[in-house]
This record gives sequence, structure tokens and C-alpha cells, in this order.
Amino acid sequence: MNVTILADNTVATGIPKGLRGEWGFAAAVGDVLFDTGQSTAALDNARLLDCPTEFETIVLSHAHYDHTMGLDAFLDPSDRPTIYCHPDVWQGRFITEPADGRTLDEPIHIGIPYTRAEVQTGADIVEHRDPVEVTDGVFALGEIPRPHDDNPVHLRETDGELVDDLVPDDQSVAVATSDGTALVLGCCHAGLRNTIDHAESVTGQPVRYVIGGTHLVARDADDIHELADWLDGRLELFAGTHCTGFEAEKILSERLPGAFRSVGVGSTLELPATA
Repeated sequence: MNVTILADNTVATGIPKGLRGEWGFAAAVGDVLFDTGQSTAALDNARLLDCPTEFETIVLSHAHYDHTMGLDAFLDPSDRPTIYCHPDVWQGRFITEPADGRTLDEPIHIGIPYTRAEVQTGADIVEHRDPVEVTDGVFALGEIPRPHDDNPVHLRETDGELVDDLVPDDQSVAVATSDGTALVLGCCHAGLRNTIDHAESVTGQPVRYVIGGTHLVARDADDIHELADWLDGRLELFAGTHCTGFEAEKILSERLPGAFRSVGVGSTLELPATA
């Protein structure tokens, strides 16, 4: 089982030529596409990397555009993929205060730029809140319980009003391998500890591999050290992408030196075979 990163903020290799980075995330998890980035970069990078460009199974981590805007490149009205997503994926998401400190005159939409009806013209949609085994040994985790810290962000539209967005649609992909669970994250708005606990309850195995966006960019150094204390000794691999953040990557590379790996577009991570 290989995980190949098709869209990320950074490019990990200069070969093959032409790989493109962007703010967002997409990965091929075996023969499952997890997220789609915010443009055709995921598709174009897949071609350059000799990865599949047609997927029977697509999992969306949550509604935000940087994980869903590239979806139309993978839709096919004649050979329809199956898309697994939370039912709240279609709700409007908005930002009023970007990270650079500006205050916008009008909210900007940052949700999926397609309606459910538009997507359904080129795919079959499975909406779920509970975990689903989307292919042998690969689970879309569904809505994640949050007894520990999570990572809510920006606003959502509910009953015609904008309210704080807890991002309840956030889900990740868990792969049950012969050496524990591999967890692939989109943004991890549900919180890394919550997501690891939930993945372990679904697969019945400890999480040994973590790949993807952890949203630690929103956490201060003390929080990251506390998380590192909890992770210490648990992981074979930690490969943060996208919204993990430079400061968090620096801390975790120092705290988890045996597990930490720097990755980006073009990285392929080899996992043990599925259990």
C-alpha cells in the first residue's frame, strides 16, 4: 500500500519536472483518491508521477475549497466514481478574517464550489456520518468525537446566518495494515488526538503512521509540545503536510526524530500491506 501526495503547499522533488504545489491537499491512498486540492494540480501531478488519474473511489475530508475545488477534474458521467463525504459538505463556508490580519468588507466563500446536483452528474455520492469501509482495509472515518482539543475555523451558513464553524464534516482515512493503522489526514479540524483515538476504535489497531494536514499551524508551541509528549513512542512515521505549519514541523522533527519525515508533492510513502 502506497500513499502518494498529489497536492500540497510544497513540492518535495524536482523530478519529474513540472510538479506544482498549491495551498491544499490531495493524496492517492492505494487506489482511493483522498481530497482533490484546489485546482487541476492533483490531476496534472498524478500524470507526471505515473499515478492513476481515474479513481473508482474518492473520499472528501471536509468542505473547504482547498480540498474540493479540484474535484471536477476527477468526475466522469460515463464511468462514475463513488464519492464518500459527510452530508454537511454542501453547506456554505465563509471567511471574514484572513490569517494576515485583514478584515474583509464582505465574507468570502471558501466552501466547495459545486452544488450536490452538479457533482452528482459525474459521480455517485454516499453521504455518511459513521465510518465506512470504502475498499478492503481502507476506512472513511466519518464524524469524529471530540473529547480533546479540536481545530474549528471560520464561519458556516446555518439557517441563513453565519455562525462559528466547528467543521463537523471533518473526516480522515484510516488504513488497517499488517503493522497497525495508517492515518491519512486532510486538515484534521477534529483534532489529531481525537482522530487517532477514533481511528483506533474503528480499526481495532494502534495508529502507527500519520500522514497529512494536522492544522497545528493554529496551535502555540506549548500545545505542540504537549501533543508530542502524547505521540512519543506511538509512531513509526509522522509526515505532516499542508496546514501542519513550519513551527510545528520544527518542533515535531526535534521531538519525534525517529518518526518525522519531511514530505510534499511527489512523495510516496510505502506502508505495510493491508491487514
